[in-house]
Amino acid sequence: MLDEIGDISPAMQVRLLRVLQEKRIEPLGAVHPVEVDVRVVAAANQDLETLVREKKFRKDLFYRIRVVELKLPDLQQRHMDIPLLVDHMVGKFNRLKNKDIAGVSQAVMLRLMAHDYPGNVRELENIIEHGFALCHSGLIEMHHLPPDFCAERTLSKVDFTETRTLKAMERLMIEEALGRHSDNRRLAAKDLGIDDSTLYRKIRTLKISPPPTDGRSRKK
Repeated sequence: MLDEIGDISPAMQVRLLRVLQEKRIEPLGAVHPVEVDVRVVAAANQDLETLVREKKFRKDLFYRIRVVELKLPDLQQRHMDIPLLVDHMVGKFNRLKNKDIAGVSQAVMLRLMAHDYPGNVRELENIIEHGFALCHSGLIEMHHLPPDFCAERTLSKVDFTETRTLKAMERLMIEEALGRHSDNRRLAAKDLGIDDSTLYRKIRTLKISPPPTDGRSRKK
């Protein structure tokens, strides 16, 4: 796994390209090169095509690594994934830190789901890790989170001094997304970062009044 491949130096780009083309490496201190047969997974938080146009990334290396391309939306575009990511991170840090934290409180989850995450998934992970550093057992509470994160004012309509269920929060997010897109379920699903079918199912489950259009037809 090559993380942040867009940040590697021009000299390192040349070396990586040679390895991928020749499928050989030269270990430090070795007399002869070693044949390798590896599968490379590269990740970047920058647009590599833009870097190629700006001559900051080699075109030949770009096309060498661009075999199967996956573009992941930013976390702020898929808030519905946050509970699953939090569960994954809690399990990860429990193993790494030899703890038995049960998860995060309802208030913490609501706060996490309302944040915009300019730092993407890494920002969420740092917030959870901060909570692990201060929480010794039970649930991560609001006072375990970074002070600046807790003090930040959010643009969401949710009042975090009010007790709400996650189900109510999910309903509110869906209703707000539908409102932003004039009840177009397809656009609302894209905004929330979920499949159309998932949104339709949640509308039924949460008993939200179905909008007059599903995104495939216009209102009459």
